[in-house]
Amino acid sequence: MDTLRIDVIKRDKEQLDVEQMALDDVSAFNRLYAKYHKPVHANILKLVKCPEQATEVLQDVFLALWQNRFKINPNQPVGGWLFVVSHNKSLNVLRRRLKESIEYMAEYPADLVATEENSREKEEVFQLQMQLLEEAVDILPARKREVFRLCRYEGRSKEDVADLLGISTQSVSDYLKQANKAIKEYVLDRYPGYVSNILLFVTLYF
Repeated sequence: MDTLRIDVIKRDKEQLDVEQMALDDVSAFNRLYAKYHKPVHANILKLVKCPEQATEVLQDVFLALWQNRFKINPNQPVGGWLFVVSHNKSLNVLRRRLKESIEYMAEYPADLVATEENSREKEEVFQLQMQLLEEAVDILPARKREVFRLCRYEGRSKEDVADLLGISTQSVSDYLKQANKAIKEYVLDRYPGYVSNILLFVTLYF
């Protein structure tokens, strides 16, 4: 079975889990947790640099997944949703740290130390992050898109992805690097003056 067909089957199963979770199916939530908790934790740890805090943020992320189960679009990869939410919650940890260490504020983007936006503004920023990420990923060439999703959303190693796709590890590295660059350029090209969490998002992760 070719990799494209496998990807379609996996997406169909995930879509079903998201739909079932919206119907309060805890087992569907548990399957999504089992699939994504390791890569999400790894992404959080990249930012907060503290295993204990990373674990706390991870719990908050999946609590948010359950609390927002009625709002999540089953036609979009839930990995993308988790990716953005984990980033935003990690930034909240950094904000708290900066407030406790005021002397280091000048070293960070002003957005990190800004006061919390109201709920409506947060939701607007979140939706824009999701929109930009999905748009940027969707227009990638098929192989780059596949490598990006496997590495970033599913947290697979480059070696694992190379074996799965039948390509070299170096090719995986090259595709991922090119995908990261394309995503940055996509965001910066469309929002050149938007110095916010979205720009920080692609800068820190990609």
